[in-house]
Amino acid sequence: MSPSLPPGSTGWSVVRRLDLAARVARKSCFLFGPRQTGKSHLLRRTLPGVRVYDLLDSQVFLDLSARPGRLAEELASGERLVVLDEIQRLPGLLHEVHRLIEERGVRFLLTGSSPRKLRRGGVDLLGGRARTLRLHPLSAVELGSDFDLDRALDRGLLPAHWHSDDPDADLGAYVGSYLEQEIVAEAATRNLPAFSRFLRVAALCSGTIVNFTGVAGDAQVPRTTVYEYFGILRDTLLLHELPAWRESVKRKPIASSKYYFFDVGVARVLQGRRHARGTPEYGLAFETWLMHELTCWRDYRSGDPLAYWRSTSGFEVDFILDDHTAVEAKATANVAGRDLRSLRALREERRLRRYLCVSLEPRRRVVDGITILPWREFLEELWAGRYR
Repeated sequence: MSPSLPPGSTGWSVVRRLDLAARVARKSCFLFGPRQTGKSHLLRRTLPGVRVYDLLDSQVFLDLSARPGRLAEELASGERLVVLDEIQRLPGLLHEVHRLIEERGVRFLLTGSSPRKLRRGGVDLLGGRARTLRLHPLSAVELGSDFDLDRALDRGLLPAHWHSDDPDADLGAYVGSYLEQEIVAEAATRNLPAFSRFLRVAALCSGTIVNFTGVAGDAQVPRTTVYEYFGILRDTLLLHELPAWRESVKRKPIASSKYYFFDVGVARVLQGRRHARGTPEYGLAFETWLMHELTCWRDYRSGDPLAYWRSTSGFEVDFILDDHTAVEAKATANVAGRDLRSLRALREERRLRRYLCVSLEPRRRVVDGITILPWREFLEELWAGRYR
C-alpha cells in the first residue's frame, strides 16, 4: 500500500476533493495515481468497514493468484462493495471481478499506481464496466489555510513530503526507489543509468515543447528510446500531457503537445534546482504547480479538457480551459503590459469568453479586457464553478 501520513499529522484533517464514496456508490471504479499520492489513506478514510484485499500482502496474493475463484467464495451474499488494492500485481483477477460484477452486481474499487501493467497484460479494464479515476498530490484547495506557495514549489505536494521534517531526503529517496527502479521495471529494461539520465533531462523539459532529438543527445540514448520513455512516464501518470489548442485562425497554431511532471517538488529534485522568487526557475515552477491545480480540478470536478496555445510567430498562452477561458501564469507581484502580449494576441481571435492572468498580485484588476487576479482568488472561483 502507499504510505499513509503518521498519526497526529495535520494531513489527517485534509479532505480530498475526489468524492470517492459517491463515485463507487454508482459504479465500479479504478483508482490510479503515482505512489504516495494517498490512495490507501483515502480509501480507509472514506470507505470504513469495506472488505479490502491488499495484493501487496504475500499470502493474499498467493491465495488469489492460485485460485481466483476464492474471491467469490469469501464474499458474503449481501456484500456489494469490495476493494482490491494494488490490482496491477494480479491482472488476471479482473476476469473474476468481471464475472462478479455481471452475475452478483458487486461493485469494486480497484487501486493501483497506473493502468500500464494491466494494459500490457492484455486486460481491457473491464470493457467500460468500471470508471477510471485519478488521484493526484494534494491541492491548494484541499490544504486550505495550511497551504504555502513557496513551500509547495520547493517540496511539492505529495502528502508524505508536504509534512516531512526532511523533504530533500524524502524526495531523493522517492526519485531513487520509485521513479528510477520501479519505472525501469515497468520499461522492462535493466539500463538504469540511461533511464536516470533521461529522467533528469526530461525534468528540465517540463512545461516546454519537447525537442526529442535534443533529449536523445543529452541523455545519450536513441531517439526511439526517448519516445518510449516519455510514453512510460505518461502511462504511469508521472507526466501530464497538455495538447495544443488549434482553433486560432489569424495566427497559425503549433500542434505539438507540452509535458509537465506530476509534482513540482519531484521535478525540482530531478532538475537539481532551487526556486528563488524572481528567477525564471520560479516562474516555471509556478506554471507547473498551476498545471497541477488545473489537473486536479479537471479530474475531480469538471471533466473539461485542458490545452495550451502557441502561435508559429511565438505568442503563447499557458492554459486554455475547454473552449471558454484562457489562463496565463505570471509569478510576479507586478504584471506589466509586456506580460499580457500573448493574451492580447489570442483575444484578437474572439474565440473565448475570458482572458485571465493568474499572478502574485495582491488585488484583482482589469487591463484591456484581461483580468489580472491573485492565484488564491483564481482557485476559489475555479472550484466554485465560475469558469465553465
